[in-house]
Amino acid sequence: MIRAGSGLDNIDLEYARNRGLELIRIPGPGAQSVAELAFGLMLNLARQVVLADRLLRQGRWAKHELTGYLLTGKRLGIIGTGNIGSRVGWLGAAWGMDVIGCVEHPSSDRARELQAMGIRLTDMDEVLRTADFVTVHVPLKDATHHLIDAQALARMKPGAFLTNLARGGVVDEAALYRALSADGGVAGAGMDVHECEGEGVISPLAMLPNVVLTPHIGAMAIDAQRQIGERVIEIVEASARQNGSSRSDSALAQSSERGSAHG
Repeated sequence: MIRAGSGLDNIDLEYARNRGLELIRIPGPGAQSVAELAFGLMLNLARQVVLADRLLRQGRWAKHELTGYLLTGKRLGIIGTGNIGSRVGWLGAAWGMDVIGCVEHPSSDRARELQAMGIRLTDMDEVLRTADFVTVHVPLKDATHHLIDAQALARMKPGAFLTNLARGGVVDEAALYRALSADGGVAGAGMDVHECEGEGVISPLAMLPNVVLTPHIGAMAIDAQRQIGERVIEIVEASARQNGSSRSDSALAQSSERGSAHG
């Protein structure tokens, strides 16, 4: 069984375990694609790119109305500094951001690994309280469902931006709507994943002007999908060679046994 990505919430793991199926993930190419989109969303929020585009299409030359912020010099806080989150942090450090992050199971070894990438390991409380940009990259499971709830949003730095490129359900969208609508709260949000997804579904955040919404396209870069496809082919071909070799060995063994019996 091959998972062309990293998330496992759409895989029946119990089914695979019960039938002894090996699960192979291909997280690398998609992780880079998601990490880069995180910056696309942050830039859109910081510079109001979507709003600027919409107004200009309407004939509005809003040059002096559309102020924004630099990413350079700002604090980037990453919730879930794993394969994807650490890539976001590495890009942020290259951008000149002060990068901090948290993980579910911190350790001194992990802290050293992240430090080498320009990321300081801390706890979720500091990420929420001090980051100018908070980006979420955790898997969806019981422990992370609505991890970013009303209490977490209330702890965020006033005027901070939130992006979610993990899974819908990690962020409580009803609580986020209230936080985005309140004065002095979260300044904006970029959401690539949603609690309800699919054709015809309209996000409850769609009417807010300080939100950028994309339809779960984090890993959909052409380059990344091509690399994933190439890796799938390599895995299938390697498995076919291994199975072919095993069948040949089995046939030789059976032939040898027959020869010994007649000898």
